[in-house]
Amino acid sequence: MSRQHTEEPEILEFGLPHLTVTALAWGSPEGRLALCLHGFPDSAWTWRHLGPALADRGFRVIAPFTRGYAPTAVPADGDYHLGALAYDAGALHHALGAPDDAVLIGHDWGALTANTIAAHPDCPFRRVVSLAVPPVPAMRPRPATAARSVGAYLRQLRYSWYITFNQLPGVAERALDRLVPRLWHDWSPGYPAETDIAYALAAMPMGAHRTAALSYYRAFVRVAGKVPAPYAEPHRYWDQAPRVPMLYLHGSADTTLHPILTARVPEVIAPAGGRAETLADAGHFLHLEQPGRVAGLIGDFLAGDSAGRD
Repeated sequence: MSRQHTEEPEILEFGLPHLTVTALAWGSPEGRLALCLHGFPDSAWTWRHLGPALADRGFRVIAPFTRGYAPTAVPADGDYHLGALAYDAGALHHALGAPDDAVLIGHDWGALTANTIAAHPDCPFRRVVSLAVPPVPAMRPRPATAARSVGAYLRQLRYSWYITFNQLPGVAERALDRLVPRLWHDWSPGYPAETDIAYALAAMPMGAHRTAALSYYRAFVRVAGKVPAPYAEPHRYWDQAPRVPMLYLHGSADTTLHPILTARVPEVIAPAGGRAETLADAGHFLHLEQPGRVAGLIGDFLAGDSAGRD
């Protein structure tokens, strides 16, 4: 069994110019910055094992509750495009001193955000780790095999039923108490998720926070539409390949994506110095199911950065 490494984090608040963000933190403030972004249905507590493990390796780990997830504020602009999520991460990086050796780690929606940032020509993070959701180009079939891939993509529509359900205003908000446990049990079968489910629901209390969390999906169905300033610039890169070294980790038992959607990851991330690894018997929440294994892979990848801190 993988080692679970847990210690109580600091709780920080950042008064960004456009949003008040609450974050968990581990490690010395003098350590190398590792910004960790959670997904759905989850919270910043998802990093409670990886945070201390990376802190032991000299990192200053900052894990925000992303926009709209309590106790972070619901943004006044009501925007949840990937460009907005990327903008928030960039603003936090700036608020933390804009170190040029910072690393970015994301899971699920946090991975989509990290993938977007990694594709930007001026990515402010030296290395990026993406968990469970690969860069968009990797999910596209090769032209030569597109016709043979139709069946797999149709099956993916069944796997993604919850995305359609989350579009239903009011209905999806009221169903979260049932939907959240179901997704955890479906996506990481056999993992005892009760603590994580409680944390996730606490970050999505009734009202505006629930609508905010679901609005990530509602914005994504309009991903190719007009995105307001100042989010339009970072949003431009949501479907491009990374331009910085990326480590991509995926669980072999993850049922959120058909295997065809991750088959091309190595070839897409390799040109920028990235690599990918599949963890046997891990589901969607692989960093919680196998925290020791994931922490080791990430630590080794970041230690391989020869241009790290002096």
